[in-house]
Amino acid sequence: MFTGIVEETGTLLELEPRGSGRRLKIAARSACEDLAIGDSIAVDGCCLTAVEAGPDYLFFDVLAETMRLTRLAQVAVGDPLNLERSLRYAGKVGGHFVSGHIDALGTVEEFSARGSDHYLRIAVPSAFSRYLIYKGSVAINGVSLTVAELHPDAFAVWLIPHTLKATNLGGLTPGAVVNLEFDLLGKYVERLFPGFRELKDSTTVQADARAV
Repeated sequence: MFTGIVEETGTLLELEPRGSGRRLKIAARSACEDLAIGDSIAVDGCCLTAVEAGPDYLFFDVLAETMRLTRLAQVAVGDPLNLERSLRYAGKVGGHFVSGHIDALGTVEEFSARGSDHYLRIAVPSAFSRYLIYKGSVAINGVSLTVAELHPDAFAVWLIPHTLKATNLGGLTPGAVVNLEFDLLGKYVERLFPGFRELKDSTTVQADARAV
């Protein structure tokens, strides 16, 4: 479990094919502190297991399934990657609960400076737009952000200068692909109460009928 508060931006040093997957070597410092082999690290929002580590680098094995579902299939040596160690007991939750399991890939539609802040609009697959709510939380490349606008198949957030400096979101351009993880609580509610949406729709129809 993570919080979406990126600790540092590491640099991809090596990318080695391993069967249908690949092994990544990432330069890091903060993420290496107090690290044990087998610990989980969020890499651009993807929960990965550290299989080898040194004082300033980490190794991860990435499965073919992870590559299929995330932007890690597109990264190249030299790319910056957001890193966050897993949440510790009694630690701070500065963002929101992030599992590190990517739901979908989004595509940047607009990224523009507006004063000292930046506006970012991202297109999402229509099947996932229901998990977005106004002023709700979403993780973009592992960064916890607040939904500022909702569109039919897109959403927008605002980025402050600190976020641009501390994460790899500052390097985004229109057309770039990002990892998206939607709020875990909404997905649990949908799973536990599968008839809720049908009941809500039915109630709305009945209310409209009475009003006629």
